[in-house]
Amino acid sequence: MSSNPEIDDQPSSPSSPKNIYKDPDDGRQRFLLELEFVQCLANPTYINYLAQNRYFEDEAFIGYLKYLQYWQQPEYIKFIMYPHCLSFLELLQNASFRNAMAHPGNKELAHRQQFYYWKNYRNNRLKHILPRPLPEPAPLTATPATIPPQPPVGPTNVPLSAAPPPPLPAPVSGPSASSTALSPMQYGIPAGSSSIGKNDMRNSAVDRRKRKKEG
Repeated sequence: MSSNPEIDDQPSSPSSPKNIYKDPDDGRQRFLLELEFVQCLANPTYINYLAQNRYFEDEAFIGYLKYLQYWQQPEYIKFIMYPHCLSFLELLQNASFRNAMAHPGNKELAHRQQFYYWKNYRNNRLKHILPRPLPEPAPLTATPATIPPQPPVGPTNVPLSAAPPPPLPAPVSGPSASSTALSPMQYGIPAGSSSIGKNDMRNSAVDRRKRKKEG
């Protein structure tokens, strides 16, 4: 510490930490003003107004736009009510976009695209959020191709060894062939006809003769 009282009584330099500016309301007023300005950037008409009045030609104003990018941080973005302002704030960092927004046609184009986004945003988002419904099962209809075949009548699983086929009769030749001739019954001749009927007539005639002789 110096012994010269004149040096000790001098005020501190402007670079001293004691002279740092501090908002009287702890920055509340500044916070509200910057929040309001950032959200005004969501309106393409307001951006067109800034471009036509040559605000974008001021280097201090361009630096201020870069400074406002802190609103994209999570602790500040929760206060944003119009999220489009952050998209336009990011686009305003590009000099070509700032120059293009000075033309009314580009302003109208940006406004139309913004309107279509608001109009279709909910439907487009729900397509990716909601689960897709499962496909409905087709009705079961019987078609000729799908009718199962009916099982055959009678047993079908009889083994071949259980019932062997009867042997075929050997061919007969010579005189013995008459012995194997079929009887009249096998030919379907009715009873009381052919040779049987002739024998009955002869027997009745013999009986008549005997009766005459006895009489």
